[in-house]
Amino acid sequence: MREYVAVGERPLHWIGSSLKDIRRFPPQVQRTAGFALSAAQHGGKHPSAKPWKGEGPGVLEVVADFDGDTYRAIYTVRFEQAVYVLHAFQKKSSHGIATRQSDVALVRARMKTAAQHYAEHYD
Repeated sequence: MREYVAVGERPLHWIGSSLKDIRRFPPQVQRTAGFALSAAQHGGKHPSAKPWKGEGPGVLEVVADFDGDTYRAIYTVRFEQAVYVLHAFQKKSSHGIATRQSDVALVRARMKTAAQHYAEHYD
């Protein structure tokens, strides 16, 4: 993790265990997520990023498949001056494409934490 931010780049903040969790992903998946987060920091959107359903605009997910498994990194660009990584997990749904409710609840709770952090540090 870098200690500096380039001109025009928004700082990246990791909420909860998201950094530790993403570091458990296979290296190829980490690279995909890293490229997507870097694009977000510079105001862009990675081709594999799509809206995360349930939290409204500005919350995105990067979905990457590797070796038969699916990995997700959820982040928000809702805040003008920073990007927040909310959750990173290996998808383990027994109901097809559905996401576990515990993951949905965690994203919702971490979104509140991100909003609180933003208000304290950027407003």
